[in-house]
Amino acid sequence: MLTSGLSAILAYDEIAATCRIQGRASIDARHGHFRDWTFGTIGCITAVVPIAYNERLDATAGNAQRSSMTAKDHLIIFDTTLRDGEQSPGASMTRDEKVRIAKALERMRVDVIEAGFPIASPGDFEAVKAVAEAVKDSRVCGLARALDQDLDRAGEALAGANAGRIHTFIATSPIHMEKKLRMTPDQVLEQAVYAVRRARRYTDDVEFSPEDAGRSEIDFLCRVIEAVIDAGAGTVNIPDTVGYNIPDQFGGLIGALRERVPNADKAVFSVHCHNDLGLAVANSLAAVRNGARQVECTINGLGERAGNAALEEIVMTVRTRQDLFDCETRLDTTQIMNCSRLVSGITGFAVQPNKAVVGANAFAHESGIHQDGVLKNRETYEIMRAQDVGWSENRMVLGKHSGRNAFRARLQELGVVLNSEEEVNAAFSRFKDLADKKHEIFDEDLQALVTDTTLDAANERVKLVSIRVCSETGEVPTADLVLTIDGIERTGTATGGGPVDATFKAVETIVESGTTLKLYSVNAITSGTDAQGEVTVRLEKGGRIVNGQGADTDIIIASAKAYINACNKILHSAERAHPQIAEV
Repeated sequence: MLTSGLSAILAYDEIAATCRIQGRASIDARHGHFRDWTFGTIGCITAVVPIAYNERLDATAGNAQRSSMTAKDHLIIFDTTLRDGEQSPGASMTRDEKVRIAKALERMRVDVIEAGFPIASPGDFEAVKAVAEAVKDSRVCGLARALDQDLDRAGEALAGANAGRIHTFIATSPIHMEKKLRMTPDQVLEQAVYAVRRARRYTDDVEFSPEDAGRSEIDFLCRVIEAVIDAGAGTVNIPDTVGYNIPDQFGGLIGALRERVPNADKAVFSVHCHNDLGLAVANSLAAVRNGARQVECTINGLGERAGNAALEEIVMTVRTRQDLFDCETRLDTTQIMNCSRLVSGITGFAVQPNKAVVGANAFAHESGIHQDGVLKNRETYEIMRAQDVGWSENRMVLGKHSGRNAFRARLQELGVVLNSEEEVNAAFSRFKDLADKKHEIFDEDLQALVTDTTLDAANERVKLVSIRVCSETGEVPTADLVLTIDGIERTGTATGGGPVDATFKAVETIVESGTTLKLYSVNAITSGTDAQGEVTVRLEKGGRIVNGQGADTDIIIASAKAYINACNKILHSAERAHPQIAEV
């Protein structure tokens, strides 16, 4: 925590009511650069706000170097959807699904992709290894505790990476050191330094995180950071592990660390904020205003508990408010919507309609006054363009007479990439089947169709062959199913309280998954009575939670697909340990 008399840099535009602005000056004595400063107090804390900060990052080497006063710094985007995002209950991903998301992040030009926690399980190790080998233009990172076996396993998983990073961590807050680690501060400092040095056996790019930094004592935090930078850490990540901080406090912490740590200019300062109080994005941006030049975030804000800072919100805020930020990202923002839909489809976590940037209502206007203004000039009520984040203005409608070339061209326009001709053929076959049931096929239908196709490719032990459901007023609904399990055909029949209940019970008579249904939800993908229904099912077994998805114009078939998809994930994950063992 910040203490009395501590000089801190605050980067929060709307300074809290307790902060009293006292004066202005314009010199940075430490670096000899002229700058615009704002002085203020928060209680007994003296605060200093730099309006312009000019530190240029070399993202490849992970080192910082000075640039001219007029140049924009590079803000490194570190995506942890595949690691921290997967720790959200039910968001477990297969190796192939992780590779698919990683390639989408690479196309978006994300700087660093944290692919997983290699020591967590054989499945996690293989996923990190596969991502490291598949991705060429982004840096691939693996997480490791400050333990030999973790660090060695991470180094092994990243051996095939074009550019790899090991991210190691140890807790530094009093409560974590005493209650969890049962280590003294000196022991923690020694272990942190040792971990960084061991990680450097495998790569020159090492990131260190003091876990629960937001509740750590500032003096000890400075000692640890100075020591790990001396040991070779090129990036120092400050996590708000439990989402405890508020923006002026967290921004002040970053500024204080950069001012107080003697060798701070030899490392990139990063932040990793959780959303327990709904402040993950605000805290991250406050840190950037105070000199942090890497932000760790996830697509759609996915993450355990209340989630993480949302990548799309961080990136678009920095891009939209360039008057306030002296840095910029290198992302292709037109890929944001594709990544959002892909992650939502694979994990089964739907994006709420009012979600900033990627929600269905993000660029919708219902008020007559707003509609009138937008029709005259979109800038009256829109601060960014929908097409800048990948919302397509070309609403091409496909139908049963549309050919393979039109289908493939539309997928390319939507940013959807299928990895093989086999996947293209499978998706086109499903498209033709859908076109026989549905008069007009919209972009959302295509996204759901492709997700449905690739989910089958990733998890194919259990497949739906046919389903027959009888539901009549006053009669008990009955479901008859034919499935294949590992290629062997099986049949099942069951009754239930409704057609969906009967369907799920019929699946269970065949699969015998032993799961508990935790969630069942239905969303219409498009408007109209012939719209596809997208069903999400959440199952739990032995503490393991998975989501399944299915889409079809017949809601019973969509429900069966979703349940079978979830069962496949349970079967696939039987050998995998639960990844939720890292709290960074």
